[in-house]
Amino acid sequence: MQNNNYDLIIIGGGAAGIIAAGRAAEKGANVLLLEKMRSVGRKMLISGKGRCNITNDSYASNHMKQLHPKPKFLKFAYKNFFKDDIMNILDSQGLVYKTERGNRVFPESNKSKDVLNAFSKWALTKNVEVRVNSKVEKLIVENGKCVGVEFNKDGRKQQIKAKAVILATGGKSYPLTGSTGDGYSLVKAVGHSIITPRPALVPVETKGNLAQRLMGLSLKNTTANLWVDNKKVDEEFGEMLFTHYGLTGPIILTLSRQIVIALAENKKVEIRLNLKPALDDQKLDKRLIRDLDENGKKYIENIFKLWMPSKLVKPLMELCGIDSSKLGNQINGDSRRKIKQALTDLTFEVNGHRPFSEAIITQGGVSIDEINNKSMQSNIVEGLYFAGEVMDIDANTGGYNFQAAYSSAALAVDSIFRS
Repeated sequence: MQNNNYDLIIIGGGAAGIIAAGRAAEKGANVLLLEKMRSVGRKMLISGKGRCNITNDSYASNHMKQLHPKPKFLKFAYKNFFKDDIMNILDSQGLVYKTERGNRVFPESNKSKDVLNAFSKWALTKNVEVRVNSKVEKLIVENGKCVGVEFNKDGRKQQIKAKAVILATGGKSYPLTGSTGDGYSLVKAVGHSIITPRPALVPVETKGNLAQRLMGLSLKNTTANLWVDNKKVDEEFGEMLFTHYGLTGPIILTLSRQIVIALAENKKVEIRLNLKPALDDQKLDKRLIRDLDENGKKYIENIFKLWMPSKLVKPLMELCGIDSSKLGNQINGDSRRKIKQALTDLTFEVNGHRPFSEAIITQGGVSIDEINNKSMQSNIVEGLYFAGEVMDIDANTGGYNFQAAYSSAALAVDSIFRS
């Protein structure tokens, strides 16, 4: 086994791995970063549709509310290193950023490569040796302590020692970027438990052809109500999109975590859309009566366009069983009730979700019950630390997952060099 006097080996060159490398380099540590792909930060490049949602400019309490399954797991990590620390790093590299709706932070250029370049310039200094095309195949544990790794580079196996190892291999989402769940088998071999990895922040598939007919239609100011086994369990308000397979967009992605779990448990899952959430039942009824009265001599198809995007008109008229040749003054109370139902309870039965290749994040991973949240060190193997998505911790969309990666990485490094 080679002993190159490394203080730290980091497995994985994503957001967590890069921040860990930079934080350790600031402390004067000799760092080896091993990345199995041909370059680092590949997932960062495609995040936020190529814009990179760097973080979320909100309080730590809000960040924790977005975390699953245990919101307080990262409270020490956030206290130690948070969004302002990330922004200070970017400031030091001259990156200009902006805050958009929902406190989401993006580069002013709208180019994720600028974020990756800034982080790389800061992190990958002379103290950090980066070896790409290097796949770690084994953690080396001696007397209960992780003392190094075995990796394969260009078909040649090598073993290297270090004082500590950080596992930052990510999850299984977007596997073409290198996230293929390698870290799970590495830690399982040394005694850790893996919570079944499943897609999260993932589009969902629906029964029937209604979504397909509405493909490309985007809705704003809509409430999506999630029903599981005929009970309402959650709701989200905002934007969504119809696709050829079902539903996607911010509010659907946020609900998808629960949907994936419910489907795995063979439960009945429905998304019921309220297209008029600002109007209660009485106000909506008055609005319908008024519009039908004022436009009594117009075809009902044209009146429908007052209430919804034109692409929705024909499918919803069919759903209500209303003939397009009818006039407004021919719509009776029963038909009006059906219209109201379609506007406030448009139901889609969910029968699947898209694969890991289309998921933004992974839920599941290394059980956080086996990780010390004050240090990110393994409770099973001394000298082994965790950072980012490889752990069973995931967040809603909006920059929260990246911040979880940065903060856990920084805490792991700080803990290593405190001890």
